[in-house]
Amino acid sequence: MSALFERLKLLFDEGHSVELPGLRNDGQFAPPEIRPAAVLVAVTERDEPGVILTHRPDSMRAHAGQVAFPGGKLDPGEDAVEAALREAHEELAINPSDVRIIGASDRFITGTGYDVTPVLGLVPPDLAISPNPLEVASWFEAPLAFVLDPANQAHKEREWFGQMRPYIEIEWQGHVIWGITAAIIANLSQRLAWPRRD
Repeated sequence: MSALFERLKLLFDEGHSVELPGLRNDGQFAPPEIRPAAVLVAVTERDEPGVILTHRPDSMRAHAGQVAFPGGKLDPGEDAVEAALREAHEELAINPSDVRIIGASDRFITGTGYDVTPVLGLVPPDLAISPNPLEVASWFEAPLAFVLDPANQAHKEREWFGQMRPYIEIEWQGHVIWGITAAIIANLSQRLAWPRRD
């Protein structure tokens, strides 16, 4: 077990042992039917850890072009961890055996009707990632400390179906992370308090 895994696991367990007010969730905008989904928040094991993110193809029906974690709907009989690992393998060819699971974090209900469980895991540095072009236009690795730092999480608003909705936006080297992905990162930053616990 690595020092980074132990540190993340300790912060994860400590952060999830308390009630936190103000975690982001779009459940109030969701339709009546909610479908379970999961994403993998894959942290790279480096001296300065990163997190793996993808750009969805512009041709996709939903969330085209957006930055996302690898993930998707649960198949029958799957739990969130199994689904997150399967989707990461399908989208980026990340072998499930290369992922050390830290834990499942706060579920995020989306305005489009998904109940998304983020699964935090540690992966080796410089994995041989092979994107599936049907699901991933490109991928990148952003510094974990940068995206988790609240100072880099801009609070914005936009109109959505006639209502003003608050959202988070994180920009790193021309990559604009917003929507569900940025909300999950913002929630994790509260749970881990990564830049503030050294």
